[in-house]
Amino acid sequence: MGNHRGTHETVVVVGAGLAGLACAVRLHEAGITVRVLEASDGVGGRVRTDVVDGFRLDRGFQVFNTAYPEARRVLDIDALDVRPFASGLIVQGAGARARVMLPWRHPRHALSGLLAGVGTLRDKVALAAITTRDVASPGSRLRAAPERRTEDELRAWGMSDRMIDCLMRPFLTGVLLERELDTSSRVFHLFWRSFARGTIGLPARGMGEIPRQLADRLPPGAVTLGARVTEVAPDGVRLADGTALGGRAVVVATDPRTAANLLPEIEAPPMRAVTTFYHAAPRSPLREPVQVIDATGRIADTLVLTDAAPEYSADGRALVSTSVLGVVTDEPPVRERLTEIYGDTSAWEHLATYPIPAALPAMPPPHPLREPVRVRTGLYVCGDHRDTGSQQGALVSGRRAADAVRADLGSLSRHPAATGR
Repeated sequence: MGNHRGTHETVVVVGAGLAGLACAVRLHEAGITVRVLEASDGVGGRVRTDVVDGFRLDRGFQVFNTAYPEARRVLDIDALDVRPFASGLIVQGAGARARVMLPWRHPRHALSGLLAGVGTLRDKVALAAITTRDVASPGSRLRAAPERRTEDELRAWGMSDRMIDCLMRPFLTGVLLERELDTSSRVFHLFWRSFARGTIGLPARGMGEIPRQLADRLPPGAVTLGARVTEVAPDGVRLADGTALGGRAVVVATDPRTAANLLPEIEAPPMRAVTTFYHAAPRSPLREPVQVIDATGRIADTLVLTDAAPEYSADGRALVSTSVLGVVTDEPPVRERLTEIYGDTSAWEHLATYPIPAALPAMPPPHPLREPVRVRTGLYVCGDHRDTGSQQGALVSGRRAADAVRADLGSLSRHPAATGR
């Protein structure tokens, strides 16, 4: 690229989201000097937490699953102090609600009245069979299973229309960020397995603690904020201000669209959008840490976050998170639905709206669960668009990219003529 500043002994990572930080930490702990360039004013990418009027607001509703294998490998789970949600949910219809005990948290009750009013006995048998199979199966078996749309998969297991429309569709809407259940059945089963095996909750100090924990494992000065990269090459990058920085290799760990702009060799997947509204209420309208899913489809889900994590509020008021599919800016219709669910909301304060136009990669079949991370020798890419669209996928892709860099650098060091020096 020419006129490089910096050192050619450094690996440059573009982007300080989960994938980029996981890659940088693995390289650093392997003894490789690394420099992370982040265009924004903080680490985390899509996983960040703001403090607004004393409330911790994650940038879009997110949860942490303690069963993600890669998270257990690279994070100090105990230090995150995860506050769990209840092992059940409330299904809110047009004028009635049903409480559902999640059978993967209460397997001995899976065939009893746990889904009363939602599904038939056959539905309960089907859900119990899916859960039992997914929990017992290694991930490799689920990744190799026949693939189809998730809705078609649920029907193939014997679920009725009522079960799908009253429980599975509204629940999975908040997970997959789409109501048609067009997502690959392989992705569904991997997610279902992680739900069944893990605890779903929030770090007490916000989701932003996850990337912060990774960034703290890098040496001081390794992460540069406000550094937008406009060009990449195997031997370095160029910043928006014209500065050129050299490196032994470059890893692009940005969002998919930016990655595709920097790397014409890759294609950005379509992205799912979601908008999260935060409200402060004088007191909790629910008084239990349980997810409310909307069978009408007007919203995706709503939770009183402080019922699980009181630390999300500094003054004892309740923090309510509500998510709606798509990019939405109009708050009154959301509040109208919340009034139907919770009762009077006239005293609630609208704190913030977070539209996330690129929240999750679309994963319809056929969906490759592993995309290459090596673009060519010296140039690599990672992010959840290279694996499953999840925190697990982001972390795994970062490890895979780091290992590809290490393998190639080792090969070059054994064959110095290949460097052209």
